Amino acid sequence: MTVVLTVGTVLLTTAATADASSDRPVAIWEMDERSGARTMTDTSGRGLHGRIGSEVRTGTRTSGATGYRFDRLEPDSPPARPGHLVTVRDSDALDPGTRDFAVTVRLRTTHKFGNIIQKGQATVSGGNFKLQIPSGIVECLFRGSSRSLAVSSPRRLNDGRWHTVRCTRTGSGVTLFVDGAKVAHTAGWTGRIANSWPLSIGGKTDCDQIDVGCDYYAGDLDHVELEAR
Repeated sequence: MTVVLTVGTVLLTTAATADASSDRPVAIWEMDERSGARTMTDTSGRGLHGRIGSEVRTGTRTSGATGYRFDRLEPDSPPARPGHLVTVRDSDALDPGTRDFAVTVRLRTTHKFGNIIQKGQATVSGGNFKLQIPSGIVECLFRGSSRSLAVSSPRRLNDGRWHTVRCTRTGSGVTLFVDGAKVAHTAGWTGRIANSWPLSIGGKTDCDQIDVGCDYYAGDLDHVELEAR
């Protein structure tokens, strides 16, 4: 589902420096587990390990990187496929709260649909955040107690190449970086974001493909990292 961008998005092309969050990791998932693995290991030392669904293909090597492959599923076609997801149990550490917060993913896809990573969904209490890729454009959304802010990449990233996407939420706004360059910024303050939902990679956890689409991601991921200040 495509988010509506807040007025004030400004496209920039400077290097990703000052707007990046601090270097304190919340979780680091390298996604280099062997084929058939069912635990996504957090190498940050916090122990925020994830559960890999049975349909996620681990140990997939593509263009020099080893990661997870999420096969394409037809949008809004039941039944729901929870085996397509990687999930991490709810933890306060995974909630931005009022902290500066950053989400980084390294992705490769030729498809044009799906939610890459999220914690919470559009109407849940406590707000939510997510990265998605409608029409091949990566969009980042933070919805907090004050407002929702979103940014999107100025070009499509579903070109079959590896791209590193980083989205930061700070007191001054939400900023998007692609391959080290700042490409979008929306000014403002979202307010507090904290919910009781698990973090999911590859789509939604609460969906039925009838009334609520699962927005399943299709493509490869080989690194996901969360940071907070």
